[in-house]
Amino acid sequence: MLLAAMGPVSAGQSGTFSTLTYNVAGLLELFSSAESDRQAATEQISCYINNFAIVNVQEDFNYHAALYDSCNTHSYRSSTTGGMGIGSGLNSLSHLPFSTIKRVKWNHCNGVDCLTPKGFTLIQVRLAEGVYVDLYNLHTQAQVETADLAARRNNILQLKNYIAAHSAGNTVIIMGDTNTRYTRSGDNIRELLDMGFTDAWLQLYRAGDVPLSGADALVCDPKITAAQCEIVDKVLYRNNGFVNLSLQDYQVRQDDETADGLKLSDHPPVSALWGFQTPDNRRLSDPAGGEGGVSFNDVSQLPAIPVVSQLHLRSGSRVDQIGLQLTTGQSFSHGGSGGNLASLQLAPGEYLQGVTLCQGSRNGSMRVFYVRMQTNLGRALSGGSQTNNCSAFQAPVGWQISGWHGRAETELDKLGVIYSPAPF
Repeated sequence: MLLAAMGPVSAGQSGTFSTLTYNVAGLLELFSSAESDRQAATEQISCYINNFAIVNVQEDFNYHAALYDSCNTHSYRSSTTGGMGIGSGLNSLSHLPFSTIKRVKWNHCNGVDCLTPKGFTLIQVRLAEGVYVDLYNLHTQAQVETADLAARRNNILQLKNYIAAHSAGNTVIIMGDTNTRYTRSGDNIRELLDMGFTDAWLQLYRAGDVPLSGADALVCDPKITAAQCEIVDKVLYRNNGFVNLSLQDYQVRQDDETADGLKLSDHPPVSALWGFQTPDNRRLSDPAGGEGGVSFNDVSQLPAIPVVSQLHLRSGSRVDQIGLQLTTGQSFSHGGSGGNLASLQLAPGEYLQGVTLCQGSRNGSMRVFYVRMQTNLGRALSGGSQTNNCSAFQAPVGWQISGWHGRAETELDKLGVIYSPAPF
């Protein structure tokens, strides 16, 4: 496979997309607190969610086939992990492509919540070429006894730590059943605000005002979209300076009813409408490689006009590490410490113009086997083993390659490049 070089660059990318988070109450009828017949309601939910580009569902347990197979048209859907007591109930459906789903079980639980492997998931959704959003889906510990609150606080801290490690430098949306309230003193949902997330409800309906911890619960019946109505199904987001999301609408929806006027679930669906914009002086390629390792993205750390002074590569039979250094002294390296180190010092007026990589399978997953970096002066640095599955990234005229994004740990698993205007 040979990827074509990126086309002419003139301006940032932009667009809109919709999201929905929905606890679909997929417990067996005997255990469900929803009023409507679960099979029939789930068949109707299958049609209802088609109108949204990206959907996170929780409690997708024993009626999964009805959710996916009734009339749902999403092209990209995660696979079920099983019914109640076996699966997590967390799935994502999308009209936009997304990466292989990553599933994480909570380290702490209490009572009946321990009977099923609840936790959170992560997918990367592709909005446009090189434009990705990390999307988290979660369902935390329920109930409000002391042990429940302690488990739920640990759930939020586990999610926070995972985001810090696995979504560093990325734009992120969190949607799901948090079982938390800002007014509940035993909850710690504020931990996500403290790490730079914005709550959609707080932004659009409370002008950013966070309800006082320990105050009376802001409960409305029926649940509606209003400043005085807090629900446990939440939407939060964080930008990275490249993919900049603008929240255009947020709604606790009221249109989820059967013909008899019963709610399709015991939780309301929550929708959001988003705009996205990327800056004129940055573009990212789509990456190539596998899904191992940990995500990295240099884009938010680059200066306005990056000038690359050195390239380096560690490689043997595969590529262990890739890196570059700027004239500011900043260094961006990703991967492990294996292989042999090779470097190329750039001359005045020289910049990185093209990168070719080849990928192959190692221990059942794709990795980067070979990289060749070439400058505008025709000099190159390469290492690893070439395969017949290669991708080429070529900076457009007047642009350079000034950073990396992808996945790595002990080796380089996936690689994409960051384009910025050439400095010379």
